[in-house]
Amino acid sequence: MTNSLRTPYDGVVIAAPVTIPYVRYSIESAQWWIGRALSALVAQAGIKASDIDGLCVSSFTMGTDSGIGLTQHFGLCVRWLDTIPLGGASAVAGLRKAARAVQAHDADIVACVAGDTNHVDSFRLTLENFSRFNQDAVYPYGAGGANASFALIARNYMRTFGVTREDVGRIAVAQRANALRNPHALMKAPLTLEQYLAARPISDPIHLFDCVMPCAGAEAFLVMREDTAASLGLPAARLLSTIERHNAFADDPMQVRGGWAMDIGELYAMAGVKPDDLDVVQTYDDYPVITMMQFEDLGFCKKGEGAEFVRQHDLTIDGDFPHNTSGGQLSAGQAGAAGAYLGLVEGLRQVLGTAGPTQVRNASLALASGFGMINYDRGLASGAAIFAGPSR
Repeated sequence: MTNSLRTPYDGVVIAAPVTIPYVRYSIESAQWWIGRALSALVAQAGIKASDIDGLCVSSFTMGTDSGIGLTQHFGLCVRWLDTIPLGGASAVAGLRKAARAVQAHDADIVACVAGDTNHVDSFRLTLENFSRFNQDAVYPYGAGGANASFALIARNYMRTFGVTREDVGRIAVAQRANALRNPHALMKAPLTLEQYLAARPISDPIHLFDCVMPCAGAEAFLVMREDTAASLGLPAARLLSTIERHNAFADDPMQVRGGWAMDIGELYAMAGVKPDDLDVVQTYDDYPVITMMQFEDLGFCKKGEGAEFVRQHDLTIDGDFPHNTSGGQLSAGQAGAAGAYLGLVEGLRQVLGTAGPTQVRNASLALASGFGMINYDRGLASGAAIFAGPSR
């Protein structure tokens, strides 16, 4: 195992996992959803809003607002502030920054929150203005959104490693089974592999059930020092390790791996654990093929062995490899930037033993990953975190 040279996250904990239940469409603003999440954090932690002295925010639909505008809007007076525009990697990036802030006593309690609305037209507007590269390289060809770009990634990955639609379909089907135990998941109907395979194509090989459902919602958690949590009597998980990487393997003609593969030794060395030690894994699942890629890059199997790994394991809550136990974005919904937080917040609940109907038995060690910000041919941002519950 690689030895880590980084400063450990000694004394840093994560607490108060919050989910504001998703809805398909909302007439409310992103700020409204973020405000509800902040209110829920205060209530769950038993603190006052004035106790929050750090704020980290991510959102696609706040318009011209950023974290600084929200401080006045919500009556917060903070001494540490960040707005993170990294899409699906925002939660891990926010956690990393907040952890170092509280460790250095630059802040005592940091609220990390992500939320987005979903008006009837907001998703189209988000796509139109996602990035300059997107506007230049994708829209002129009539391809709106990520589906066409991810179809290129998926087709190349599947052809290169002999992956079939049945293989990636097993991931979507398992997550739907998990979602049926999550009362807040938007997808309420069972999904069979036959239904998955028969679904209409969107951008081949991407079909309907390979895609997330845009929705409105919010996710949040608190980062603080262990002594702060103890003084509040607040159950908390210890942060063991994190990694973050952007524009990794830029020379690969097509993306078949993400930044996790560049730093995977560091992730486990810093945590002092092995992949087999994990009780629950929450990957960023904008598409099932990206989850399969993460199974390889996060060290659960070798590159090219993701399909066989999925065939050999039960990915449901009661299975031998509990994965995306809330149903993930594929079945719970993708509330914009809150999708980055979904897995981390669910993983936090798991190790705290508060996941309710989705709880994995005796879960005490979790990994959550992030991935996002595709321009044209690859997702640029990636990250992961390992954290442990009080029982470990």
